[in-house]
Amino acid sequence: MALYTDKEALAYHSSPRKGKVEVIPTVQCETQKDLSVAYSPGVAVPCMKIYEDETLADEYTGRANLVAVVSNGTAVLGLGNIGAKAAKPVMEGKGLLFKMFADIDVFDIELNEKDPKKLCQIVKSLEPTFGGINLEDIKAPECFYIEERLKKEMNIPVFHDDQHGTAVISGAGLINACALTKRKISACKIVISGAGAAAIACANFYVALGVKRKNIFMFDSKGLICRSRTDLNKYKKRFAQKTACTMAEAMRGADVFLGLSRKGVINGDMLKSMNPQPLIFACANPEPEITYEEAKKAVPDCIIGTGRSDYPNQINNVSGFPFLFRGALDVGATEINEAMKIAAAYALADLAKEKHIPDEVKKAYNGQDFKFGFDYILPKPLDPRILEVETIAVAKAAMESGVAARPIKDFAKYKKELYARLENAHKRAKAVYPFYK
Repeated sequence: MALYTDKEALAYHSSPRKGKVEVIPTVQCETQKDLSVAYSPGVAVPCMKIYEDETLADEYTGRANLVAVVSNGTAVLGLGNIGAKAAKPVMEGKGLLFKMFADIDVFDIELNEKDPKKLCQIVKSLEPTFGGINLEDIKAPECFYIEERLKKEMNIPVFHDDQHGTAVISGAGLINACALTKRKISACKIVISGAGAAAIACANFYVALGVKRKNIFMFDSKGLICRSRTDLNKYKKRFAQKTACTMAEAMRGADVFLGLSRKGVINGDMLKSMNPQPLIFACANPEPEITYEEAKKAVPDCIIGTGRSDYPNQINNVSGFPFLFRGALDVGATEINEAMKIAAAYALADLAKEKHIPDEVKKAYNGQDFKFGFDYILPKPLDPRILEVETIAVAKAAMESGVAARPIKDFAKYKKELYARLENAHKRAKAVYPFYK
């Protein structure tokens, strides 16, 4: 049953104000003195301080807590190349989630630019304004080039969430599924349906977790990625198998299926041919590659996750990007690297194993209780503890990997500050909009 109607969705985006985010002042501006300090001539004082030492921009402006959500609208959700302007509701939504889950401020920037080199030039020029760049809904393979180049040329975190968000969350699921079924990650055979940004990033991340590259069988719309094909870009070539086979053949004896493609790609017979207690991540939205009911009917002891919130083990990027950026921003990280992503995945995996589930989580999910097992291998996206465990893990990994410009000295104090800042952010929003909870 649908949770909303089209009319309700449109009303949500147009009332009480048009859109989902706004900019509000953080200081008062009511007197002549306020005006003089806020703008002219008083503003010259911090300007000159920053001129003398550019690092002070993070002290006297909101830059250190400001992220740009950048898209050119070429791969928006499951809607495809709908253009920059039509992508704006998604980017505003991303800004809402950044603020709600991690108190990160966002300007969404939709660019009418499909040339990857020009797009890089535009985004690079924004570095004085932002503490981080979240690339969003940019099609493959251009998105790989854009992120790689910007990471090299910019001194702030650049993160393409369509790639790495899914990788981190599903990676946490892979860690726990292997623990439950007593598998070694290094021995897993994985079949992937889809070879776009998220699929390739997931495959790379699984390799970082210990999966052998030779055990990954990736399919695009033309079939298996294999060496005999002449139409592969360099990102796909990294996963080319020696010989071709069908997906049904590849599924035989597989341990994991990851779907980032379209509904109906696999069926119950394929699941039955996999190794016992297989892991199925069917992430096509809104209809997965195989439904939860179909999978459980075919293999009752399979572990299945989807992108949907109405079934167990939701692969939801909101459990990743706000906290990856929160940790990165708070230590002044120059990038979000592999160590930070791996730390985030293990933090999420460990949280799912915690025996105590907060009452507010149960309340958010209609009174349900959760226990680590086949239908609960990932913490729920609305679990407030993610703020603490993932953010701190990311911050520590940034420090240990040498990319933190402002290391945290007291993590017990930092933990309290994290909860306090989010609570205060919600209070401020409620003061503006009384309906806000």
